[in-house]
Formats: sequence, structure tokens, C-alpha cells
Amino acid sequence: MTVKNLRLIRRRWLLAAEATAVVIVTVLAGFSPLAFAVESVNSDVQKPALPFHAWAPTPPMGWNSWDCFGTTVTEAQTKAQADYMARNLAQYGWQYIVVDIQWYEPEAKGFGYRPNATLCMDQWGRLWPATNRFPSSAGGVGFKALADYVHGKGLKFGIHLLRGIPRQAVRANTPVKGTAAHAADIANTNSICPWNPDMYGVDMTKPGAQEYYDSVFELIASWDVDFVKVDDISRPYHQHKTELEAIRKAIDRTGRAIVLSLSPGETPLDAGPHVVRHANMWRISDDFWDRWPALLEQFGRLAKWAPYCGPGHYPDADMLPLGVIRFSQRTRFTKDEQVTLMSLWCIARSPLIFGGDMTKMDDWTLSLLTNRAVLAVNQNSTNNKQLFNRDGLVAWVADAPGSPDKYLGLFNTRNRPAELGDTEPPQVQVQLAELGFSGACRIQDLWRQADLGVFKGEFAPRIPWHGSGLYRVAPIRE
Repeated sequence: MTVKNLRLIRRRWLLAAEATAVVIVTVLAGFSPLAFAVESVNSDVQKPALPFHAWAPTPPMGWNSWDCFGTTVTEAQTKAQADYMARNLAQYGWQYIVVDIQWYEPEAKGFGYRPNATLCMDQWGRLWPATNRFPSSAGGVGFKALADYVHGKGLKFGIHLLRGIPRQAVRANTPVKGTAAHAADIANTNSICPWNPDMYGVDMTKPGAQEYYDSVFELIASWDVDFVKVDDISRPYHQHKTELEAIRKAIDRTGRAIVLSLSPGETPLDAGPHVVRHANMWRISDDFWDRWPALLEQFGRLAKWAPYCGPGHYPDADMLPLGVIRFSQRTRFTKDEQVTLMSLWCIARSPLIFGGDMTKMDDWTLSLLTNRAVLAVNQNSTNNKQLFNRDGLVAWVADAPGSPDKYLGLFNTRNRPAELGDTEPPQVQVQLAELGFSGACRIQDLWRQADLGVFKGEFAPRIPWHGSGLYRVAPIRE
């Protein structure tokens, strides 16, 4: 290889590592958000992009309050998270600040829900922020002031919303704005969330039902909200499909670009063609927490959902329970497992929504969130898929747009055998031909930001138990 070729390869790697997520969005070779076709083995998904797909051209990156604050997050805490993100993470592409469930419950506590709690609600049966927790929402301001604060930091603001209409509104039989209908007319009292007591479903066959959802998202749009996580909708998906369709219509009618996230999972795989046409991201599992068995299960789910991943629509493996979560507890994942979590989410292009308390960020956790070369895999790769799973040794592969290079993720999901003590972990063997390369390749370790050298025929690094490696493989031009 000539010195000139080495310089060209090094320059390509440096450009990839230094590009922020924001820059990546603007330089996708030949990408037009409104013209791409979904790349999928499922012909039902091969449709032209819908306009709302352009609102999330890359997997959303942000923070959500649930993992660290449960139902209790306050305005002051939200602002503190926004301050930290603006100072330390925005330059790497992190941008969403999302207030999760029960922002309308004045006495919310922990991770549970109070039955028959008095919720903050307007005369039209629409939920409002609790002013004791979000004081800037008083006087009819709602979340507009907090959204302005977040936007002032150069970030985007999001909220959580449960499917349906408040049971409190049904008891009071509040009118549906702009119609002759009332809450009791449109409520489906047989459609209830099995884990939260706040809402009834909406019967979309009833006059006033669509108008109710229209009024809710009209209000949310007036607050300048950029992201809505709708809960109690992806499971059971097919029973809630008409409400999802109503929500899609309601968002589009606002004229505001509001990214739509669906929760919880798991969303059934046969709903793939429908969910791609209605949401930007959707959960593929129930709530994901910091236990190895839960992380192990996400490998199979992400592999099955890979054909439905594309610009503007992403299977969501859930939040990143890293750093300080559950108010004051450190994540139970080992460091190797944390690297595996980030590597899998990145090469599978899951949204990256951090769940920890950013005001208690440590250097290790920050390093996981600020590796530009690793984040580039999440924000700027295509044709992502599992290459193999050989008895717990797993490989994922993706294309690096604008180059002949491949991204390669290698994982050792095996448990360390107790009887082997400190025995070295196994090699994960990949034939370069499996990546489509017939000649020599230069390989870069993205986590260590190290050039590993030139390989011919096979690449077989040792991967720690429950650990991973993420690489960029570049063919060498002879």
C-alpha cells in the first residue's frame, strides 16, 4: 500500500470520528428525507417516506426523566438536566429533554401511581402541568415557558402522554372542545391501562373522538413541544391501532413537527408495516432496566426488527439505564455490559435516550456518550443487520455511507464459566469475505480510537464475557 493510500484512509476515519450528529444529518450522501424508500426484506414496508419521517432523519438522541425520577420530576430538575446537556452533550448530537409520566399529578411519588388521584386538567378534559412541580405553567401558560427555556439552550423539548382521555374528565363529563360531544360520549371504559389508573381509551367510532385528540395535540403544539412519547399504546398494538391513527392525524393537523414515540412494548412484529406509517419510534420490549438477562433479550428483538429501521422510523430498544438512576442508585451493569449496551444500540440504530441523572454524571459514563466515532455508527449507517449468532458469539454489520467501508459490532454474550476461573474469553471469528471483502482490510477500533492494522482473511479479536467491540473495516486498494 502506498503512503498516499494510508493518508486517504486515515483522513476518512478522522472525518467520521469528528463529525457531530448534527453535521451527520446534513451530509448524508444523496439523502432526501421525503424521497427515500424504506430498505427492507418485507415488501409491505417498501413505501416512499412520509412527511413526518423527515422530522427524525436520524435516531433521536436525548434524555428522559423516568429512569432517574420516576413520576416525580420537577421543573427545576428538568432545567438542570437541560443545562448539563447544553454544556456537555449537545455538541455530540444529544438534543431532546423529555418529561415522562404524570407531570399533571401534584402528589406523584416514586415509580408507582396513586389510584383516584386528582389530576390537573382544563375545562376540555385535557391534562395540564401541576403548578406545584412546574411553577412556570401557572396562569394558563402550560409547558410553553419550560419549552422556551429548553429551546433557549439550543435543545428540543418533549413530554409523555398516556393514550386516551382522563377518567376524571369522564366522571365530570367535560365537553370536547369544538363539538357537542362530552367525555362520557367518547370514552371506552372497557379500555384501560393495566398498570396506570389515570385514563380510559377513546372509542374512535364515536362523534367527537377525533376532535378530542385534535384538541389535545393542538394544546401540546401551542406549548411548542417537539417530541411526544405516547404510552399504553404499543401493547396490545392491534386493539389500540385506531387511536394511534387518530394521534397521527392530530399531530399532522397541528402543522408542528412533533416526533412521535410509542410505548411500552413489545410491539408485535406483524405491526411493522403499520407502525412505520404512523410513528417515528416504537418500543420493541417492555421497560428495559439494568439487568444482563434483559440486555441479552434485546439482541434477538433488534435482529428481528432490523428490516423496519430507516430514516424517520426506528425500532426502540428503550432508554439507556446508565450512570445514576432510580433517584440515587448507580447502574447495575458492569463496565463491559455498558459498552455492549451502547454498541448494540448504536449498530442497530435504536434511538439513544439517556436515563441517568446528568447532574451526577461521572467521567466513565460521559465517555460512553461522547465517543464521536461510536455515535456516528448510530447516526450515519445503513443496511444494519445481524450477521450471525454462533452460540452466543454475535456479529452485526452495517454500511458506512459514502465509502466502501463496513461497521462491525462483535459481542460475546456468553457467561463466564465458573469452572474456568480467569480463562481468557473466546475469540469472535469473522471472515472478511463475510463482510464482502476479498482482499486485505485495515481495521479501526472505534471505542479505543485505535488503528489495529491490516488484516487478511480473518479478524478474530478476543471479546470479554458480556463484552463487545465496535470497528470500522476499510478495504485496502491494491
